[in-house]
Order: sequence, then C-alpha cells, then structure tokens
Amino acid sequence: MPLLRVADDELHLWTLRPPPVGSAAADALATGELDGAERRRAEAYVRPRDRVQYLAAHLALRRVLARYTGVPAGRLRFGREAAGRPVLLGVAGPPSFSLSHSHGLVLLGVARRPVGVDVQRVPPYATAEVCRGALHPAEREELAALPEDRLAAAFARLWTRKEAYLKGLGTGLARGLATDFLGTPGHGGVRRPAGWTVLDLPGGPDHAAAAALHGDTAPRVTTRALRPEDLTSTTHASHDTQTPHDTYDPYDTQTERGVGSA
Repeated sequence: MPLLRVADDELHLWTLRPPPVGSAAADALATGELDGAERRRAEAYVRPRDRVQYLAAHLALRRVLARYTGVPAGRLRFGREAAGRPVLLGVAGPPSFSLSHSHGLVLLGVARRPVGVDVQRVPPYATAEVCRGALHPAEREELAALPEDRLAAAFARLWTRKEAYLKGLGTGLARGLATDFLGTPGHGGVRRPAGWTVLDLPGGPDHAAAAALHGDTAPRVTTRALRPEDLTSTTHASHDTQTPHDTYDPYDTQTERGVGSA
C-alpha cells in the first residue's frame, strides 16, 4: 500500500474509540509492537479500561506513523527534541505528530509543522470552577462572565486549546497555565500567541478537543477514523488505515481549510 503524505499546509487527524475491556478486539491488541517502556507504562495503570485505552492509543500511533514512514510499527523508535516535542528517531524527514486520549476517545495529529492535539472529557462544574483559578487572568475573566450551565464546556474547550498549544511548543504544563492566553481572540484586547494557529475540534457530547499548528495559516484538515480491529495481531500496520471507516467520528471535519478555527 502506498505511503500517506501530509503536505505543509495540511493537518491529518486520526480518531479511535478504544475497545471495551474483555472484548475480542481488546484481547487481540498487538501489544508486541510496543516497546518495553510503553508496556511498563500500560501495566502501571490500575483500572483495566485505562490500560486498554493506553495500549490502543499507542498502537494507533505506531500503526498510523508506519503508514507515513514505511517503517513497520514495531520498529519505530521515539525520542524528544531539545524543545521537548516527541520525535521519530532514525527516520528521514519524519512528520510531526501529537497524541492525546481521554475517557474513551483517542486523537492523533500528523503534520509537517510542529503540532499539538488534546482531547478531554468535559469536567463537572465543580472541577471547572476550581481549576479556572490557574488560568490566564483574561481567560478567568471570560469564564466568569458565563452562566453556570455553560462553564464546564467552555472551560474544557479552553483547556484543550491550551494543552494543544503547550504540546506544540514541547513544554507541556511546565510552562505554566497562566502564561499564555488561549481564550476567545480579542477578548479584553488580549492576543493569542503569535505564530500559531489554534483550532477547536468537535468532540461529541462528552468531550472537547483542539489542535495547535505552528504558523499563521489555517491548515486543510482531513480526519480519518480507526477501528479497534485495525490494532489487532491479525491485522498489519498498513491494513486499510488510509481510508475512513464507517464508524462514529466526532471529528467529522472532512477536508476544509480553517475548519473549527477558534
């Protein structure tokens, strides 16, 4: 099967619903393709559903990147750039990528520019109320103006934008949640970080999601959905993953420039 290509002006998104614990697909996950560190991390999860989600997410990452690089999924090696972003080792001209998973949903972004993606389950109101105190002052002000019934969803959208941006930088939360403004553009005269495009993505009824891509030009966004069956020992990394499957895809943005620009 031919390699997938992602152009400089594109962002490819891949989504996955992990298989249920105890299902045939969960029991058949091709965990032998993961390295020792990934398997140890998976075993550290206390709850079986979290363990299965981690395994499925990292298998999806490997099998998708195999389609772009031509390197078998189990032979891919990962490291970190000086900035902190994850990177493929030993591959000529590898794409940039970012992975996120939360409460039954996995999101992977692939691009030619530095990229970060994040997905989070919408939290309870009480959690949003407590956590918003750590945000940028203008973000706190924006959330404070909302009615209670809109706070949790708005907080989740803002949080995913922020995490996606910080993943794109490579710093993660070590940079500090109050450092950068990722609220509504122009709110209170405050600007978002220059040189980055931040996109809100549909997350379905229970999740919020976002992507951040280096550069000021909104990308053409293409989404593809993986099935749990694509990650089993009876399939291969190249198994039909270049074509979207007829499964629930909460990121049904298809191919549009600037879709979901936040």
